[in-house]
Amino acid sequence: MNDLTPPLLAAASGASTAREPVRNLSRRGFLGAGSGALLLGVGLRAGPARAGGSPAEGAGAIAPKPGTRVAAFLEIRPDGTVRLLSPFVEGGQGINTGLAQTIGEELDLDPARFSVECAPPGPDYAVVNGLRLTGGSFSTRSSFDAMRRLGATAREMLLRAAAARLAVRQDELTTENGRVLHGASGRALGYGDLAEAALALVPRDDVPLRDPKTFRYIGKPVPRLDARDKSTGRAEYAIDIRLDGMLHAAVVHAPHLGTEPRSVANEAEVRAMPGVHSVHRLPGAVAVVAESWWRARKAVEALAVTWTEPAPEGVATVSGAFSSAAMLAALKSSTEPGIAAEQEGNVEAAFAGAATVIEAEYDAPYLAHAQLEPPASVARFAPDGSLDLWLPNQMPEVFQQVAAKVAGLQPDGVRIHSPMLGGFFGRHFFYGPGNPFPQAILLAKATGRPVRVLWSREEEFGMDAVRPLGFVRFRAAIGRDGLPVALTTRAVGEGPIGRWFGSIFKSPVDSSVVEGLDKKPYAIPNRRLDYVKVPHPVTIAFWRSVGHSMNDYFYESFLDEIAEAGGQDPFALRMALLRDSPRHRTLLQAAADLAGGWKRGPFAGPEGGRRARGVSMASPFGSETATIAEVSLEDGEARVHDLWIAIDPGSVVNPSIVKRQVEGAAALGLSATLLEQVVYEGGQRQARNFDAYPILDRTRMPRIHVAIVESGAPMGGIGEPGLPGVPPAVVNAVAALTGQRLRSLPLSKARLTAA
Repeated sequence: MNDLTPPLLAAASGASTAREPVRNLSRRGFLGAGSGALLLGVGLRAGPARAGGSPAEGAGAIAPKPGTRVAAFLEIRPDGTVRLLSPFVEGGQGINTGLAQTIGEELDLDPARFSVECAPPGPDYAVVNGLRLTGGSFSTRSSFDAMRRLGATAREMLLRAAAARLAVRQDELTTENGRVLHGASGRALGYGDLAEAALALVPRDDVPLRDPKTFRYIGKPVPRLDARDKSTGRAEYAIDIRLDGMLHAAVVHAPHLGTEPRSVANEAEVRAMPGVHSVHRLPGAVAVVAESWWRARKAVEALAVTWTEPAPEGVATVSGAFSSAAMLAALKSSTEPGIAAEQEGNVEAAFAGAATVIEAEYDAPYLAHAQLEPPASVARFAPDGSLDLWLPNQMPEVFQQVAAKVAGLQPDGVRIHSPMLGGFFGRHFFYGPGNPFPQAILLAKATGRPVRVLWSREEEFGMDAVRPLGFVRFRAAIGRDGLPVALTTRAVGEGPIGRWFGSIFKSPVDSSVVEGLDKKPYAIPNRRLDYVKVPHPVTIAFWRSVGHSMNDYFYESFLDEIAEAGGQDPFALRMALLRDSPRHRTLLQAAADLAGGWKRGPFAGPEGGRRARGVSMASPFGSETATIAEVSLEDGEARVHDLWIAIDPGSVVNPSIVKRQVEGAAALGLSATLLEQVVYEGGQRQARNFDAYPILDRTRMPRIHVAIVESGAPMGGIGEPGLPGVPPAVVNAVAALTGQRLRSLPLSKARLTAA
């Protein structure tokens, strides 16, 4: 058995900030542009000249401060279609369509004529606060202005080229969907005819943008560019990659995270199985490489592996006795002094004079991403020793850095190919042992052939990086008027920002632990929020809406408890506490109007039985949401009939995509509310497939109603904001219906009875 555990693999970190360009590869080369194609980078400046006087390529063409320019590149082809290399990865969120709309608006080209691909690694693409990532609901809002400038600049260059070709003044020309028109003579030139001449021009900085009042594509429900390929099976994901001479690898991982393979008792027998090429020891795993994945999987399932032993006790590692319950107990019992994440007013004095004081503890479980796309990566070494790597990812530059360390190469020797993602949700960041691509690299290097690693569903459920288990303790002081006068919050745990990006975001407070608990719009005059770090031994991850996914449930549920203790209606209390925020009051009222008016209940349902409603608000990722849920009981379980969600993202590019994203996020939020949890017992995850990890099915799917309220505030995110308001709205409705205040998710842990 080949031992492929390299000492440098442990040093590979997802927090790497280095952004090496792909060297010795011209912009025209990596774009694959043919002769006469117009390549344009927004704000592109001529770099220092190389020997011989030719303009620099690669690193030499990069601005002194990578990430300060939007490096989106256009290729205008001879047939007038446009290819865009996007800084972002399409994973179902509709970003490719949104980019085409935004650029097409200013370029004067129908978005349907665009094709969009993910750009290769390079510092030009660090467009999100100096980083390049697809996540945090940042893609559209971080690039909107730059993409408009890109389209407008390209259009102006085409107009200049046409003016020279037609020997007319530029101000005599107009454009219309991919053509430059000269009205006086009736002549017209297609964009593709002008691309070669436009390529020689220097972009201008002062190109005006369209008046938003004249928008034709932005703000309209333009059809998705990827819909046809997805519906006809043409869309290519990592699992679909096939290369000449490619081998297939299946993997079995150690039953306890952190343990290693010690021996394989039947290696010779497995190597003799049909189609098997070889058996390899990997960090924390053993792999079988074969001529087909099915043969590899059958062989790996036959392995008799002996593993090293985990620590017997404790929560500092994934010990033999580690459990979810033990981890939650550790969070609850922490006595460490907290770091103030937010502080306002005089909390102690407010509690001393309070008419009523209440307190409560809330928790939420570990969650899997549970995506339908199984993780797959393909690695191929070229004859010159460089590496091509196909893998689903949300940060190409980080994966390039880590892959280079694993392969023993410089970053410019690694070419990252980023296929469309078959699931998003935060799964595709670098999570150390939660990713299969290092295994593909090691196996390709050992075999000398391209290798595709595909994890089985069971291995994915065992190795997926999970949303952290969370715990919060609240204490509230209520005045004689029934309104809260003080609130203290203690958030205990660890978040993915601190785990994976701590070297970049150096704040002592992990924002991914406190988001959804801080910066609330409610007028509670005295507040203190403390953060207490207690590390998790398991591999933790970003999960759709990150800390908001649990913290808004904690906060908005406790706010209903405050309302009850103060004799207030929960909707009316929120309206009162939003007295200084017209934007939030408008949004909350919009949700009520969408639902046909607010009523808490219990009340009679349309087909008999009793129902109740719950309400919540959330402020995730630059957007604002208000959610109302209507719930009944069936066989001791909550049945959600309707979700009414009003979202204010400031402004939108494609309202159809916004609506679909809110619906999808709400479904995921409801799935987590009702059903989902990753349970550890004896140091191992108990669920290894969907039979033991149920997710929302069609019978549980409610009607979802979405209202978009464009307030004109700065543009917010869309992919995640629809989720956080769902859990508290549902739980608040359950409390109204049953009198049971459930402070621990999922609801399936409790049997519900009507009050």
